[in-house]
Amino acid sequence: MGFGDQIYVWRELANLDGIYQHHGIDIGDGSVIHYRKPSEIIEQTSFETFSKNNEVYCRQYPTGFSFIPEVTVKRALSRLGENKYNLLFNNCEHFATWCKIGVSESQQIKDFIPAINKLDTFRLLDPLKQAFQGVENNNMNGIINTALDQIRTVWDQIQPQYRQNLDEINIWEKVAIKAIQNNRDDLAKEAIKRKKEYEQKAKFLEKQLEQLATMTENLLKNQIIN
Repeated sequence: MGFGDQIYVWRELANLDGIYQHHGIDIGDGSVIHYRKPSEIIEQTSFETFSKNNEVYCRQYPTGFSFIPEVTVKRALSRLGENKYNLLFNNCEHFATWCKIGVSESQQIKDFIPAINKLDTFRLLDPLKQAFQGVENNNMNGIINTALDQIRTVWDQIQPQYRQNLDEINIWEKVAIKAIQNNRDDLAKEAIKRKKEYEQKAKFLEKQLEQLATMTENLLKNQIIN
């Protein structure tokens, strides 16, 4: 990593369970331009201030377009002092990605927004409104409604799958018990094997939902993405 690279570190959410990526642009002289917390201003700071003693990684774009280092740094410098931070639309990753490839996007937001399905969607209205600060009023209602619709859609897709796996676990456990009672060890072994397969699937779904939903809830409540 070096001059003009998009770099990031994994940071812990303050006093909360979970981690997130903090992005910036390496200026090559021992400094980094990034949306800094708690100021929520794009600043040029030391590499140590950016990393906070965490390991630093480089975001790669092996198959897609990216600006040459000189242009990337010039774009980053052009936004120094900006104070338009927005959790969902203009966070540190949005800024660094825009500098590097010209597209303002955050993969973290794309990944965890659907996972809000585990939360009470009707309680999300106020934190969502806070996140949408800076968005024109005539667009806010449409954006919020779209987000809530996506939340409900994902909930309707994932929850039945998880419940189905739990039902299958119970079914195959009963089959195994019945087979043992009938001295059918062969059937019991097969039933136990099926039960374990569904337990693994259920555990995977549960872990995904819990991790993503916890991160989403923490980020929305604390607005910590930088």
